[in-house]
Amino acid sequence: MPLLRQLEFAFLTVAASLWDAKCHSSSEDFAQRSGHSNGLEAKARELLCANGAERIANDFRVEWNSRLKTAAGRADYREKLVSLNPRLFEHPAEIDRTLRHELAHILAQFRAGRRRISPHGIEWQQACVDLGIADEKRCHNLPFPARTYAARFIYRCPNCHQKFPRVRQVRRAVACLECCRKHNGGHFDPRFRLRLLSSC
Repeated sequence: MPLLRQLEFAFLTVAASLWDAKCHSSSEDFAQRSGHSNGLEAKARELLCANGAERIANDFRVEWNSRLKTAAGRADYREKLVSLNPRLFEHPAEIDRTLRHELAHILAQFRAGRRRISPHGIEWQQACVDLGIADEKRCHNLPFPARTYAARFIYRCPNCHQKFPRVRQVRRAVACLECCRKHNGGHFDPRFRLRLLSSC
């Protein structure tokens, strides 16, 4: 009888540990599916506060976004949001650097206020220095395969006859930049508006 009790105790212990592991893994799966990353959010808020951006730190969010394909991350100042590509899990050493890269965009815009700044200009470069990634480049070199699409629409400039293949149909007035620069100081000129040549 004691042997049976010991086996029953051993079985219940194993079953309980398996249940705990299942719950733990399903909570991780849920966190990944929901897109939020509490650990990275805490780190981002800490970095923002350390650089004088306490005002936006509390509302700041970090998410994993599977819609990102070739970009490692994206920053949205208005939404106080950094989105990260889940493929970074394949390159764990790049997660922190990508977070700081995108956070530099947020910090640079916070410091600039309403003034418009260049995405990778001197304000962003200074923010990178302050966030500990002084040698940061504007683009990553991670092997994220780019999806290619066949051009379905061919447009042509009526002046220089250069062809412009496009995946989507142009819905607004677009002119040949080279001709506009050459003949109109770089401003839009309807004489050089692109015309649809063919569509597939």
